[in-house]
Amino acid sequence: MSNISVPATIADAPAASRPLLEAIEKRFGTVPNLFRLVSNSPSALEGYLNLSKALSKGTLSAQTGERIALAIAEINGCDYCLSAHAYLGKNLANLDDAEITANRSGRSNDAKADIAVQFAARLALNRGRVSEADVRSVKGAGYTDADIIEIVLHVALSVFTNYTNIAAKTAIDFPAVARHQDA
Repeated sequence: MSNISVPATIADAPAASRPLLEAIEKRFGTVPNLFRLVSNSPSALEGYLNLSKALSKGTLSAQTGERIALAIAEINGCDYCLSAHAYLGKNLANLDDAEITANRSGRSNDAKADIAVQFAARLALNRGRVSEADVRSVKGAGYTDADIIEIVLHVALSVFTNYTNIAAKTAIDFPAVARHQDA
């Protein structure tokens, strides 16, 4: 059971959140628990959705975003996000099981993406304190300064959703995936 109330329906959410939740339902055919939980704060929901939308227009691929989300969910021990991104990675980003497994370990089977995922994992593990060598490695793999900022933002968005779901004990509404430490 969640520690923070999760509106059962769109109608139960604050009025300012309802149009945002309706747009999510139209896009996905459902409103995952994360969005209903965050809808308790219309400002937080709007901010999260706008930032996610802006980031989706960035230079990093959706696959790399999912790879990063999987790595950060595993690092932070967020069962909800791990389950959601394993599902999204497979069904929307077309990542195979071997890639998802590598991502959860802070790696990728794609050489270039591997550098980005490792960098993202270092960011999370070291709370943003990466070395000059880490940055040189990312740039050496062909990532631009803009790409590096987007990697940082992917980590930040993942931390937001991870911490939100961990604190709330959000019920998982995706096929559940066990963390490596729990396996």
